[in-house]
Amino acid sequence: MCREEAAELSSLKPQLDKLGVPLYAVVKEDVGTEVQNFRPYFKGEIFLDEKRRFYGPRERKMGLLAFMRLGVWLSGVRAFRKGFIGNVLGEGFVLGGVFVIGRGKQGILLEHREKEFGDKVNISDVLQAVRQIPQ
Repeated sequence: MCREEAAELSSLKPQLDKLGVPLYAVVKEDVGTEVQNFRPYFKGEIFLDEKRRFYGPRERKMGLLAFMRLGVWLSGVRAFRKGFIGNVLGEGFVLGGVFVIGRGKQGILLEHREKEFGDKVNISDVLQAVRQIPQ
């Protein structure tokens, strides 16, 4: 489901470029060709954080019980219907997030942390936060 969100965020790339705001992804592992396979969905720069420092002192995870949650199933079906097929290699239980970080002392302008797999950021919220960054 992260591929679906990556594609949606990448759809903002022309607007981000116009505003001078880069698009980055931080991934925790590169199993096989995982990052290479992710690149068609994400139009920004991808950083590998093997030591998981970006994920903070306490990683947020969902275990196998996540598959008992209706929201996870609905998100999976939604992504599948849009043509996004997930990757089942690697660890796979760490929840992701989207951050818009401002310039200088602006700090974090938007913080979206997944509550469950497939809990995507609202693209309108991303644009609203990005527009707060001075050019």
